[in-house]
Amino acid sequence: MNTKTLLQIAKDYGSPVYVYDSEKIVSQYNRLTTAFNKVKQVKINYAVKALSNVSVLKLMHSLGAGLDTVSIQEVKLGLTAGFSADKIIYTPNGVSLEEIEIAANLGVQINIDNLSILEQFGTKYPNIPVCIRINPHVMAGGNTNISVGHIDSKFGISIHQIPHILRIVENTQMTINGIHMHTGSDILDIDVFLYASEILFETAKHFKDLEFIDFGSGFKVPYKEGDIETNIEEFGKKLTKRFNEFCKEYGKELTLAFEPGKFLVSEAGYFLTKVNVVKQTTSTVFAQIDSGFNHLIRPMFYGSQHEIENISNPKGRERFYSVVGYICETDTFANNRRIAEITEGDILAFKNAGAYCFSMASNYNSRYRPAEVLWHNNQAHLIRKRETFDDIIKNQIEIDLTK
Repeated sequence: MNTKTLLQIAKDYGSPVYVYDSEKIVSQYNRLTTAFNKVKQVKINYAVKALSNVSVLKLMHSLGAGLDTVSIQEVKLGLTAGFSADKIIYTPNGVSLEEIEIAANLGVQINIDNLSILEQFGTKYPNIPVCIRINPHVMAGGNTNISVGHIDSKFGISIHQIPHILRIVENTQMTINGIHMHTGSDILDIDVFLYASEILFETAKHFKDLEFIDFGSGFKVPYKEGDIETNIEEFGKKLTKRFNEFCKEYGKELTLAFEPGKFLVSEAGYFLTKVNVVKQTTSTVFAQIDSGFNHLIRPMFYGSQHEIENISNPKGRERFYSVVGYICETDTFANNRRIAEITEGDILAFKNAGAYCFSMASNYNSRYRPAEVLWHNNQAHLIRKRETFDDIIKNQIEIDLTK
């Protein structure tokens, strides 16, 4: 998207505002499917948690994607967006049996990641096939909060507990139709991913009724000019060769599944904010914007870096600024970052704001959550209204404290 378009959207819809470019989402989806076009059966399940707006889900549906969901609410969003139940996989962590039963009754693919629920579900519903999430004990990911396949992770059933899984399957006579793993996010070393895949292949040999193997996701996307990213094309060639070999060994054509979130939507997103104040202290120049970590928590939570561009003065002389928010806590988006000269009222664009930005937003400090706009077919579409004060108080109940 060009600067002129983003400025017009900020003018028309106000700031702060999230903007998503559908063309980029489509190109990322096509890039991933092309990388695995020599596998007979590939299924791309978009990870709803990255960006769950129904209009974005409808776009994914139009591309032929399935959905990866982690809550019953995400399942219902997928159904609302037009996905059939068989296109949705439900992979919760630490939820009650009751929630899993609700998902099963809706007809979606169940993915179980602990022995307790596996035994309870298999005993009660032996005729409903389930997938099992394996913990391969592989440390991968760009941050400890998003490394989920290591030995001390709360996610998945340990590969060392395969005998326990087989005992439960034998005792309940349940059917295991899929094996799944997810090692973490921001994975750069594809050899680590391929190593974990070998563990998954070895595990799959224990189950005779498999229909698919789900390799998760976690592909690294670039966050700044010249940044490194996962080489999807090379990874596609290597995993395709190994997967096709395994299918021959297994004696059946299985479906290769992925569940990308960030890879599909991160680079499609822009977060537009207005500079309220330019404040000089003894050693720092602050650009104070009309947002905070209530709208974009990733820099504080993960230490992530989002490229920031002054789209009101893109060709201006670069100076050093610390970009900070209006929250009543330290909420620093950038420290001493080179940005084109900033004047109060300028619009700053945060890039890579498509994944885990709005979906992690909150009403902290009783601030409103922003609007969302989808740029589709060269036209801006409002896909979520900006919140109002009525949204802040609508579920609050005032009681009579005089009694």
